[in-house]
Amino acid sequence: MNTTRRSLLALPLLATPALAQAQPIETFHAALLDIMRNAQRLGARGRFDRLSPVMSQVFDLTAMTRIAVGPPWTGFTPADQATLVEAFTRWSIATYAARFDGFAGETFVTQGVQPLPNGDQLVRTVLNRTGGQEAVQLSYLLRNGRVVDVYLTGTISELASRRGEFAGLIREGGAARVIQELQQRTTRLLG
Repeated sequence: MNTTRRSLLALPLLATPALAQAQPIETFHAALLDIMRNAQRLGARGRFDRLSPVMSQVFDLTAMTRIAVGPPWTGFTPADQATLVEAFTRWSIATYAARFDGFAGETFVTQGVQPLPNGDQLVRTVLNRTGGQEAVQLSYLLRNGRVVDVYLTGTISELASRRGEFAGLIREGGAARVIQELQQRTTRLLG
């Protein structure tokens, strides 16, 4: 992790009126709990359909696609960019629909909102699991009120991980190769 990101994560957490800025995350977590409680009845496609409008509202999936792709983004045609955003969006939603496929009493707790020097906010949350499983730290980076990155265990950037993956795919075949891979992954997840 770079020094800037490490120092941003070390800033103090505010648990005052700033928590109102966590409302998009509360909305997202409520949707996740709903699909978890109804997972078997909904199936993967039903969970996808329920999450789609919520994630499209709460997450800035266009910005997330651009960040995940990195510098090669500017070399892609507008048509490739649009298709890539669509494929990334569907894959992102399908990933959550596949991961949250049952309910065993889990809860989400928002721990606080950390304002960052650039105006972004970091919303720190915990997914409490049952059965002696360790809780999972999830932090959401919000820009202009929408999620632009998710940090697992508070420090592992989802988009930085994707950028590394996508770099190899871009070398193999540009935007078309990334689009193909995301479409295949989505199909597998939704079965």
